[in-house]
Amino acid sequence: MRTYSLDDVHATRKRRDSWWTVYLVDPVACRVALVVANHTRVTPNALTVFSLVLGMVSAALFAVDKLAAGAAVFYLSFMIDCVDGKIARLKGTGTPFGLWLDYVGDRVRVVFCAAGLAYGQYMLTRNVEFIMLGATVAVLDLFRYVNAPQMKRVREVVREGMPPKPEPPEDVEMVPRPARSPSFMRRLNRFLARRRVRSHLISGIEFHAAVFVVAPLIGAAALIPISATISVLLLANEIFLVYRMWLFARRFAGAASQESREHVLV
Repeated sequence: MRTYSLDDVHATRKRRDSWWTVYLVDPVACRVALVVANHTRVTPNALTVFSLVLGMVSAALFAVDKLAAGAAVFYLSFMIDCVDGKIARLKGTGTPFGLWLDYVGDRVRVVFCAAGLAYGQYMLTRNVEFIMLGATVAVLDLFRYVNAPQMKRVREVVREGMPPKPEPPEDVEMVPRPARSPSFMRRLNRFLARRRVRSHLISGIEFHAAVFVVAPLIGAAALIPISATISVLLLANEIFLVYRMWLFARRFAGAASQESREHVLV
């Protein structure tokens, strides 16, 4: 059986990922993946199921007001969920069913943990705001993961219908454009890219981390303020992404309309 190195495991990391994963999960997950790859025959699907079981344990701990323990187990569940992908890419053992299992398992874990938090705190306080908190977290998570593939599909459809860029005539001399200093956002994006961090800093992963790890570790009093804040930030990020997708589709529609008018004139 082949022996893998830590560099081999590092090569399986995503080119760009959430900052929570890059800085607070991958350093642990890569070393766990190295041990699993070299000393066990555990499959990625088995790791995914184990991650889901840990997620259910976390939900149960939240439901009995063991917030710190629930947060620790949720972190462990997410870390194992990262390990399964690394093992699949490292050994080439990923399957289409594994992709489905990983995706559905994540959604089930979030819904149960949100329900556990809401139930546990409501039974202690009889505060209906905790029920609203659980429902909001579950709905936002489902919206995020339904919206993302649909936006990707729209971009693919638009790109397939885009006309090819015309080649410049051979007798036309191309004059180089004067170099411009990159904007702040472009410089920031390059800075983050060098560190494998995605440019949208509030994603579903940070959302889960804030609600199920950070807030419970701070205490029950932090659950509603932190969850409300991160929910607003996630929703704002989703609106921004939808706006960018709309601009992208609008530019295509304008280019297609211009091309149609040119054909009529010809």
